[in-house]
Amino acid sequence: MATVSYVDEREASGTVAEIYADIRKTFGIPIVPNMFKVMAHNPTYLEASWLRVKAVMGPGLLDRRTKEMIAVAVSATNGCDYCVRAHTGVLRAMGTTDGELVELMAVVDLFSGFNKMVEGLRVESDLGR
Repeated sequence: MATVSYVDEREASGTVAEIYADIRKTFGIPIVPNMFKVMAHNPTYLEASWLRVKAVMGPGLLDRRTKEMIAVAVSATNGCDYCVRAHTGVLRAMGTTDGELVELMAVVDLFSGFNKMVEGLRVESDLGR
């Protein structure tokens, strides 16, 4: 259970209601995700966060599927069940298969281990820039 209440969509007004409408429209979903509902207690923070989501996850040099895969990988590494489930759901809606998800998590597993090993041993980089 969240440690703060959700700002219900029916109770939202002003800037919060406008952002909620934009979230639903942009994501093409009938609800506002709970993450945004807790942020709504601070409308300025909600607005700043929503603008960041649109700037980062919107059109760019990386395609949306790649961005969603990165979101799942980072969320799994950080232990965020909420985000893993949300972004896996998006990937599923994009047609991502079980095999692709397992391969994605295999890459996360591989590099999480390598990261810990080279950081723990303070191995100096001799590759790349």
